Amino acid sequence: MSKVTCDIAMSVDGFVAGPNQSLEHPLGEDAEERLHRWMFDERETHAEIIEGVLAAGAFIMGRNMFSPGRDAWDLDWSGWWGDEPPYHAPVFVLTHHPREPLPMKGGTTFIFVTEGIEAALAQAREAAGARDVAIMGGASTVNQYLAAGLIDELRLHVAPVILGRGERLFDGVGDTNLEPVGDVSGTGLVTHLRYRVIR
Repeated sequence: MSKVTCDIAMSVDGFVAGPNQSLEHPLGEDAEERLHRWMFDERETHAEIIEGVLAAGAFIMGRNMFSPGRDAWDLDWSGWWGDEPPYHAPVFVLTHHPREPLPMKGGTTFIFVTEGIEAALAQAREAAGARDVAIMGGASTVNQYLAAGLIDELRLHVAPVILGRGERLFDGVGDTNLEPVGDVSGTGLVTHLRYRVIR
C-alpha cells in the first residue's frame, strides 16, 4: 500500500530554513549551504537517500517552496529548478491564489491547489496510483500535515549545525509519537533518521 512520506533537512535545533527568506536566499540567510551541503559535497555517498526522496509518484509542497512571492502570481516564475525540475511527476503546490497548471520538461507538472491540504493530498494520491506521495516542505506545510495525522513516514536529514532562528519543524503539531524505522546512517555532514508516525 502506498504511503505518505516526508523527507526534510533540518538543523539540530529543529529549523528547516533560516531567517529572511528571499529570492537571493530561498532557505534564508546562511541556511541552504549549511543544511544541504551533504547533498552536493557527498552526493555519491548519499545517492540512495536522494533517489528515495525523488521516488514518489506525486509530490506536495507549499507556495514558499515553489516561489518567493506571497501575493498574486508572477506568471513568468516557474520554480527554483530551471526548465527541468527533479521531480518528474505531478507536484501539487498549496496556495491561496489560483493558477493554471504549469507543465515542465521531464514530466514534472506543477498543479496549484487552493482548497487546502486534504484536497491536495486527495489529488496527489490519485495521480500517484500505487506509488507513494511525498510531502516536500517547507516547515508550515509539513507541520500542517503532521498536525492532521496525514504523514505515515518522516525522514529527517539532520545537519550538525545550530541555526538559532528561522522556520521550525514540529511547531503546532500537537502530541505526535515517532517510532524509529531501520538503522541510523550518515556522515559528518548529516545524520539520516527514519520514523513511522504513530497516530
